Amino acid sequence: MDRPTPSVFDVVRLAVEVCDPDDVDPVLGRLEEQFEDADEPVTTVENLEERLAIALEGADYEGEAPAVSVASAVVLYLAAHPAEVGSHPDPTGLIERAVAAQWHRTPPQDVADWVAGR
Repeated sequence: MDRPTPSVFDVVRLAVEVCDPDDVDPVLGRLEEQFEDADEPVTTVENLEERLAIALEGADYEGEAPAVSVASAVVLYLAAHPAEVGSHPDPTGLIERAVAAQWHRTPPQDVADWVAGR
C-alpha cells in the first residue's frame, strides 16, 4: 500500500514534535506556525532549504537555539526520506540520522550537547 506523499507542513510538524515532544519550546512553535499553510507535497518543493532558512530566521531571531538547528536537519532528512513520516519513527533514532546526515556525523558542539541532553 502506497502512502500519500507528506506535505511540507506534515514534515515540519513531525520535526517539531520529535524535537519538542512536550510542546514547550516557543521558538519551535513559531517555526511550525510559519508552515501551517504549506500543504504542497514535500517532494515537489525545489527550494525547501531556502524556505526553511527564511523560516528559521523568523523563528530563532538570535540564531542560538540548537533545537531549531536539529529540527531543520530533521525536516531536510524527512524531505529526502518521506516514507518515514507516516511510519512513526523512533524520535531518538530519527534525530540521530538527521544530525548525521546534516553535519556528516560532526555536528556543532551546541547541537551535539542538545542531542546528548535529550
